[in-house]
Amino acid sequence: MGRSEAACRQLVVRARRHMAAGRPRFEAARKSREELASRFFNALHEGDVAGLQKLLSADVSMVGDGGGRAPQLAKAVFGAQNVARLLASVFPRMALIGVTFEPHEINGQPGAVFRGRDGKVLHILALDVLDGQIQTIHAVINPDKLGHVGPVADAWAIDREVRQERQLTKQQTAPRTLLQELSLSESELG
Repeated sequence: MGRSEAACRQLVVRARRHMAAGRPRFEAARKSREELASRFFNALHEGDVAGLQKLLSADVSMVGDGGGRAPQLAKAVFGAQNVARLLASVFPRMALIGVTFEPHEINGQPGAVFRGRDGKVLHILALDVLDGQIQTIHAVINPDKLGHVGPVADAWAIDREVRQERQLTKQQTAPRTLLQELSLSESELG
């Protein structure tokens, strides 16, 4: 280490004292990461594209890991606008079918565990934060990697429900054509 034996003993004493105190070494950084994550998950829940985009670095990447055992992104998504639009389009629909999330620290970084309406683990999002912005979003949905968190949800079934919800929304918000209006009028007239 390039230090004398006495200096190394002193370093060990200080390290033990610090560990015994139970204080985190970088509390300010931890608090700022937690605040950033809180704003991120609030914007995610609301489907707020602009709010999400402000929290993401310009070159953010979102990578998924389904391992072929769960639905996943076809490839990584790059750029704040692309990632924000993807997240804002998917997660509000998931909330409509009863998917919830709980903030958790994951591998020393902020993240969340997402659960189906039955309480089973659907997936985990972990956020890599650097310089006050989210640099990478890791989505782990592979059931083989989630079993240690708790009982695992059927991600394929939830994916089907989200797709059905999307179709219903499209049908309900699509403007009626003149032909649809005429056939509705004729059926009402009997």
